[in-house]
Amino acid sequence: MPSNFQLPKTSTSGITDSGTAWSRFGSGQSVVLLHGVGMNKNVWAPQVNDLGEDFDVLIFDMWGHGESALPNQKLELSDYTEQLTSLLDELEIESAHIVGHSMGALIAIDYALAQSCQSVSALNAVFMRTPEQSTAVRNRSAELSAGGVSVNLEETLQRWFGAPSEREHVDAANLARELLLAVNPEGYAAAYEVFASSDSVHANRLGELKVPSLFFTADGDPNSTPAMSQTMADLAPNGAAKVLAGHRHMMTLTAPELVSESLRTFFNSAPKFAAKP
Repeated sequence: MPSNFQLPKTSTSGITDSGTAWSRFGSGQSVVLLHGVGMNKNVWAPQVNDLGEDFDVLIFDMWGHGESALPNQKLELSDYTEQLTSLLDELEIESAHIVGHSMGALIAIDYALAQSCQSVSALNAVFMRTPEQSTAVRNRSAELSAGGVSVNLEETLQRWFGAPSEREHVDAANLARELLLAVNPEGYAAAYEVFASSDSVHANRLGELKVPSLFFTADGDPNSTPAMSQTMADLAPNGAAKVLAGHRHMMTLTAPELVSESLRTFFNSAPKFAAKP
């Protein structure tokens, strides 16, 4: 596994009283990275290794993933957002750049609509799925609930990285496979159910998203499409869309340098960006 796929050894880590596992690296402006369904905080290793040189980077495991607890209740998107809010309060982080990937992007937007932050970046976000896309993701959610991670593991990896015979980023796919196989099946199913049903939750609220907002996806992502990101950017008052050519859903692993470079540029331009007419 490439060295940048491993988290730096120097960090501050812990588990909150409510059961959220977190790690923190570097110093400077705070950046919070929220992973997607089935992953855990370790998936952000490439970005931590890069952004940690200039920023205070916080990563954590969403409910039922990694080392974080799974609450004994039916979870809604607001529960994952409250997890983030509580963690920032406990760590006394008053403001940060909030970055989310996939379901993490939904949480990031949800947080930015309710709380103060410096900016929000939604990577490979879903928005207003077509009926066909909604049916497919709800079917996958039902399969996970009934049969666990292994039921559609290969299908998931193919959506994220392409068919095995044409896969260019083998190490990235192997890491994603490893993380998927390690996830708590109940936590995965609970989060996927929320992910499958929350694509329109912000449809009427993006006009209230006042902070600098980056909607960033890849042109090879069939489910978090460039059209979705452009639509969200058009609705957000300070929104911008960016598309990475030649990559798929897990561009954070297949193009980590380009993703980190884009985020750093966006963070550094956020104050000026927010002041645009």
